[in-house]
Amino acid sequence: MSDIIQLLPDSVANQIAAGEVVQRPASAVKELLENSIDAGASKIQLIVKEAGKSLLQVTDDGCGMSITDARMCFERHATSKIKQATDLFAIRTMGFRGEAMASIAAIAQVELKTRRHEDELGTLICIEGSEVVKQEPVSAQPGTSICVKNLFYNIPARRNFLKANSVELRHIIDEFQRVALAHPEIFFTFHSDGNEIFHLPKATLKQRIVHLFGNSYNQKLVPVEEDTTIINLKGFVGKPEFAKRTRGEQFFFVNKRFIRDPYLNHAILTAFEDLLPEETYPLYVLFIEIDPSKIDINVHPTKTEIKYQDEKSIYAIIRSAVKRSLGQYNITPTIDFDQETGFSHMISQKAPEDIIPPQITFNPDFNPFAADQKQARGTSSTSSSYFERGFGSEKKDVSKNWGSLYEIVESPVAEQQQIELEPEIEKKSHKTSDRQIFQLHNRFIISQIRSGFMLIDQQGAHERVLYERFLQQLDTHKGASQQSLFPQTVTLSAVDFELVRELLPDIQSLGFQVREFGKNTVVVEGIPADISANVSEVEMLEHLIEGFKNNFTLLKLNKRDNLARTLARNAAIKAGTPLSQEEMNNLIDQLFACEMPNSSISGKPVVITYAMDDLLQKFEK
Repeated sequence: MSDIIQLLPDSVANQIAAGEVVQRPASAVKELLENSIDAGASKIQLIVKEAGKSLLQVTDDGCGMSITDARMCFERHATSKIKQATDLFAIRTMGFRGEAMASIAAIAQVELKTRRHEDELGTLICIEGSEVVKQEPVSAQPGTSICVKNLFYNIPARRNFLKANSVELRHIIDEFQRVALAHPEIFFTFHSDGNEIFHLPKATLKQRIVHLFGNSYNQKLVPVEEDTTIINLKGFVGKPEFAKRTRGEQFFFVNKRFIRDPYLNHAILTAFEDLLPEETYPLYVLFIEIDPSKIDINVHPTKTEIKYQDEKSIYAIIRSAVKRSLGQYNITPTIDFDQETGFSHMISQKAPEDIIPPQITFNPDFNPFAADQKQARGTSSTSSSYFERGFGSEKKDVSKNWGSLYEIVESPVAEQQQIELEPEIEKKSHKTSDRQIFQLHNRFIISQIRSGFMLIDQQGAHERVLYERFLQQLDTHKGASQQSLFPQTVTLSAVDFELVRELLPDIQSLGFQVREFGKNTVVVEGIPADISANVSEVEMLEHLIEGFKNNFTLLKLNKRDNLARTLARNAAIKAGTPLSQEEMNNLIDQLFACEMPNSSISGKPVVITYAMDDLLQKFEK
């Protein structure tokens, strides 16, 4: 039997390696930007077309490469960053594995133009599928320019797995933001399909955050700084009131390398304990400087995972530093009333023993609307039950009291009209009273049925009603809208703006009247008619975006279902909202007109039925 084990050709081996290093256009962008940073660039330009599928170009003014280095950089495991294994524990550069350029060249058409500052001519190299098709001297600016064309052109199956351009562009923006945040001392520009997405001059870290995410972030940031023998920590965290429902704006950098670390993220969350609204996440941009010999970054080809020698100490340092910063900048509540200078004139200067607390008395029988009736009955107002005061009393009793207060005398004609209308009112109220319902703790609705009673979760019920209604509107493109008296301008981050552009037709189908208004800005001229008027247009759009991203990350929902679910959650009445008798009746009718009335959009029960037999057994024990 002949031998069956053989070496793979370099082109095949490079394509296999590319599966880990270059997962999508954003992965290539990350590798190219990091190479420019390692080259000492002070200015970096990124240009993409069709979300990087047809073109990715990175141009820098770094050190450039010689003819030999330009050819060698496309070989596997060719790198200038390390020379021996021990160098892995002294790495200060972004790259070191020597796989990125070889992997990119194996799955795309690459054109490299580079020149060192001391050379008169540069070098042009063109590679397609790991094969060099052209190499010649050219006139070029100092630095390096790399064009990556037709990514995955020779792996059509991989190219078919790429998402829509809008999705891939958002991933590219994410990678660009991470690199730009880590290096505010570098001037960055980013163009997509001829449009400038970012123009980031050299700046401080806080200025870079504001340039990337918007001017509103200038008021949201709290500085964090801590120097220890283990790590040096600096950066910013967001104020609790600006926390969002998604984790998008959370950045950890170790020696200026972006990392993902759930353990250190937990340290941040514990520092914000009791300060964050439910199911929200804080903003943070934190930089950890640590001795490279005490970490291992050679864990994954993407280099976003790190192992630490003493991670428990790092956890404690981060937690305490963030917590102290929140307290130092008066983010946490204070009970030192002497600091509240606005009330200093109200504080008594008397000795404690001379202060006499005020005595407050009240008449429990006082009722300005029915004083005459109470005196005739000789009973207090507390004698009327909760059900009588909340649901059983008629409005005509109150109107009579107001009439006597203002001594209004009705004409005989008005009295006759009142007599004629009373039968209709009684008939209507009698019909409504056939359903015995009331609200429990402003959270549940109890409705009497023949076999017992139903307990309905009012928030879950309303979410179900709105969810099915919004799905229908997305199908018919006929969502009702209520016009805003004053249109609101909303400035979004680049990622959120691209997301809104992608979702704009569906958002308009739901009843939003939104249009683009310049760079990263939209104008909201109307919101769905089903949404409470107490919610501002800006808040509703921001909540819709945050909820959509959160559902997309956690639940992997399709666009249509995600939008309907997100808007239903935001627009539904919340637990703790008091409802009138009519509102409860309408909600029950709408719920049981749904296709799935018994289940909420999160899969939890909405209606629970209790039978009379079960209740009787409880009392017979």
